[in-house]
Amino acid sequence: MNRDPRTIVLEPVMTEKSARRREVGNEVAFVVARDANKIEIRKAVEKLFNVSVVSVRTMTVQGKLKRLGRFEGKRASWKKAIVTLKKGQMIEFFEHA
Repeated sequence: MNRDPRTIVLEPVMTEKSARRREVGNEVAFVVARDANKIEIRKAVEKLFNVSVVSVRTMTVQGKLKRLGRFEGKRASWKKAIVTLKKGQMIEFFEHA
């Protein structure tokens, strides 16, 4: 089954930790589809950003319990992929002015 890469890689994770990983370890974090596997994620990143991927690590981030007064709810769980790029390659999410 061939899926569109944009349905697998949904968005980048923009946190201080992911920014540090991008600078130091040449790793980029993405929110990915819950049913995507590592091979699909690797191919999607390589196709979307024209880079070489060395490794892919995935994890399921559990949704947090939230309260509003006496009502309780739960945020949705999501899947995160940490993609290690080949040395010398990078993905820029914002244009430098």
